[in-house]
Amino acid sequence: MITPVILSGGSGTRLWPLSRAGYPKQFLPLTDDSSLFQLTLLRLAGLRGSAAPLVVCNDDHRFLIAEQAREAGVPLSAIVLEPAARNTAPAIALAALKAQQSGEDPLLLVLPSDHVFSDTPAFHAAVQAAVPAASAGQLVTFGIVPTIPETGYGYIRAGDDRGDGSFVVDRFVEKPDLATAERYLAEGGYFWNSGMFLFKGSVYLDALARHSPAMVAACDAAFRAARDDLDFCRVDKASFEACPADSVDYAVMEKTDRAVVVPLAAGWNDVGAWPAVWQVLERDAEGNAGRGDVLLENSRNCYVHSSTRLVSLLGVEDLVVVETADAIMVMHKERAQDVKKLVDRLKASGRSEATLHREVFRPWGSFDSIDEGHRFKVKRITVKPGERLSLQMHHHRAEHWVVVSGTARVRIGDAEKLVTENESVFIPIGAQHFLENPGKVSLELIEVQTGAYLGEDDIVRFEDRYGRA
Repeated sequence: MITPVILSGGSGTRLWPLSRAGYPKQFLPLTDDSSLFQLTLLRLAGLRGSAAPLVVCNDDHRFLIAEQAREAGVPLSAIVLEPAARNTAPAIALAALKAQQSGEDPLLLVLPSDHVFSDTPAFHAAVQAAVPAASAGQLVTFGIVPTIPETGYGYIRAGDDRGDGSFVVDRFVEKPDLATAERYLAEGGYFWNSGMFLFKGSVYLDALARHSPAMVAACDAAFRAARDDLDFCRVDKASFEACPADSVDYAVMEKTDRAVVVPLAAGWNDVGAWPAVWQVLERDAEGNAGRGDVLLENSRNCYVHSSTRLVSLLGVEDLVVVETADAIMVMHKERAQDVKKLVDRLKASGRSEATLHREVFRPWGSFDSIDEGHRFKVKRITVKPGERLSLQMHHHRAEHWVVVSGTARVRIGDAEKLVTENESVFIPIGAQHFLENPGKVSLELIEVQTGAYLGEDDIVRFEDRYGRA
């Protein structure tokens, strides 16, 4: 039995302004109408011997994971929440402990949540080719057959052919310069390091205990003290925060004598930066690709993404232009690796655009901050059918709700009422209140906040069906 383990902890800063910490690239429909995370789930359909996937993610994204899996129609076996970022080695350890909780020891197919493939059957074939080695106790990594002398990836040098579809790993190589990458391609026997693996959970934990015992001890303690929270497995925060942080490559794969590599040629792309998005999309005769309302004239080899308005380019080439509701980025494709510098500057200046979109998603729906000024803020709020905001109060702001469509059930203090289209209610400072959508269609309303402080942290929750009280 193969248990897919989807790692969903990345923030995708090189794809800013579309990818942000609050809504990173794996949840975005960058190459398809489905998000990268959903494509990862859907890619598993038809994989022989595969069970329901297990996802490891951070706490902030738990409802996004659950909702996108539901939309994709893919049931999950578990969603394990990391209370702190500790890189891939501890995340896989938690997945291995969870997968073995029932007493079984399945093969774990470890996959990042944000990669794309153009050839799913070839991906399935490579996984099946790796099963004999993994079943025999080897730690299998998948090496991407290189097509260009890429300098942005680490490489794996293959050694002896084991005769079972795998090769002994001779060594892992850091990202090379161009001349070295060209030599690797000419010599053959080198593969891009994909960050995908297949191994037994017990074999991985044994190897991790041998090379990083403190990590295994911390993960084991965190998992033993885990508790169920709705549909999520919430491991112990204090124990996991004591865990060393390291990647699976450094913690295990570069140290073990059980590492083997299985070649994979399936049109793989890690979609790590904007030129990679341009590469996987269909391009016009001039080499341009785009999504949204885009108009290009006399321009070549450009990528344009429009979220809210018309974006036009005239007489330019090799540019990336990304437009969102609150930010526009224009860059030359050769500077794609420097996008993180922009994000770092935004963070240093305390700008919310570094981490949040104007539209922020919550388990009950979303809100879009339309306007803001001195002592006021205006939001458009969408509440999904049957969902409810927490029973809460605010110390510094009053709120005025105007229902645009749908029906709201509102409690203010001890009084409850239904509010329908074109009706409004006022919530004074300090009043306990909640908002619920009792209907079958989405509830849309405008919220006007007024007060001395309008930050999102001015909230005291008394009851909450999503475990946030």
